[in-house]
Amino acid sequence: MSVERILWEEDATGLANLVRKGEVSAVELTDAAIARAEATRPDINATAEPLYDAARAKTVDPSLPLAGVPFAIKDLGIAIKGVPTHGGSRIPAWLADVNSALTDRYLAAGLIPIVTSTSPEHGLRLMTESRAFGITRNPWNTGHTSGGSSGGSAALVAAGVVPVAHASDGGGSIRVPAACTGLVGLKTSRGRIPLTPLVSESWYGMVVDHALTRSVRDCALLLDLTHGPDPLSPYAAPRPKGTFAAAAARDPGKLSLAVYRKSPLGLPISDETLKALDTAVALAREGGHTVEEIDLPFIGRDFFADFCRTVASAVAGTMRAEALRVGRSVAGDIERATRVLARFGELVSAGETYADLQRLHAASRRLIAETAQYDAVLMPIIAHPPLACGAMDPKGADDLIENLLDKLHLTPLLKLKPFFGQLMDKSLWFTHWPAIQNVSGQPSIALPVHVTDAGLPIGVQAAGRPGDEETLLSLAAQMEKISGWLGRRAPLMVPTR
Repeated sequence: MSVERILWEEDATGLANLVRKGEVSAVELTDAAIARAEATRPDINATAEPLYDAARAKTVDPSLPLAGVPFAIKDLGIAIKGVPTHGGSRIPAWLADVNSALTDRYLAAGLIPIVTSTSPEHGLRLMTESRAFGITRNPWNTGHTSGGSSGGSAALVAAGVVPVAHASDGGGSIRVPAACTGLVGLKTSRGRIPLTPLVSESWYGMVVDHALTRSVRDCALLLDLTHGPDPLSPYAAPRPKGTFAAAAARDPGKLSLAVYRKSPLGLPISDETLKALDTAVALAREGGHTVEEIDLPFIGRDFFADFCRTVASAVAGTMRAEALRVGRSVAGDIERATRVLARFGELVSAGETYADLQRLHAASRRLIAETAQYDAVLMPIIAHPPLACGAMDPKGADDLIENLLDKLHLTPLLKLKPFFGQLMDKSLWFTHWPAIQNVSGQPSIALPVHVTDAGLPIGVQAAGRPGDEETLLSLAAQMEKISGWLGRRAPLMVPTR
């Protein structure tokens, strides 16, 4: 079997085992991954920065847990020393003079980064499209999105370039790409993986980092290798009872699960999404678990308005920091959608942001308390199958807001609320459930349970108790085994030998 075929068929754990046994070398895997990255690049456009020379020059100890496994790091959030970080933007890139703590942990595990992966500008859209890098496409159907904001990582894993890739999630940015590309994507508990030393937290603690993977066992093993605070971490998630890999390998026992079917914004949900959710429920029941229908009436439009205003204030602060870094205004560099959100964030007073956060925290406490009796809650990720590329262009709503901003300047936020509602509905029409767990800090795992008749994946998520990734990984591994989803692959450029 060719190395290209091995790369296509094996997950990261399997590849590392082959390297350890001497059946394939790290150099061979690196060369095969680079060749596939270049071959698929015109179709999926998922590479921000090639790291080919550094990857080929790297030597690894074959005894390391993921020795020689090709890897991608998202062009947003964490840094690789000396590699330009663009954040999907035309703002001049910055060069870090130090690795992020998470980057060092990836390298210590034996992973070999071959590229950085594309992101929408500053991770603000759930489709990976930017003026800086263009459209990143779905390997299942290149006319459709791979999701966002970790859409580049998702496309690379789904296309068989790498078996696992770094990703981050502030409002669904791991789980939405996983749902769009037939992958496993775990949004970790708040404080599980450090963001230091570049930042202590991002978006008021709502952003977390982990990965997109083909298999549950890879998701678990990589979490074992990267979790835990470093000396600069402001807080940490509870320690697991054992290893995450052991959790993924064991039977979960009989679990008590819930299912939440509604759109908290009252927006349409496609029949295919509901079919995917039904498939997940059926798999759970086949695994011996009880499933109870629930409602979450306190998670509604006010909750999401508070979330969106809070994000807008964070974006405004980020743009101020970027202007300070480059020594000038960045308004001419950034896309209209980013500019509108930042300008809206400037209108949100410090007092309003504080009040928004307090309401979000109160809703989180209620959510955690009222779902504590369940081991996990199943709910959708995307309301519709992966959208056609370009389908979520926000220009119309942006025009409304920007024209009003030009006239009102610092007029009270109250007068903008009707227009803000239009922008929120347009932005969240594709997906809105994932932000719930970013606010609450709970872990949630994307499960690739369904493929439509048109050949497009739709995943759903299982959200767990704070700090309890172990139960989610055990449940996900059982569902993976029952369903056989691990054998699914996107049809793009399948190796024939």
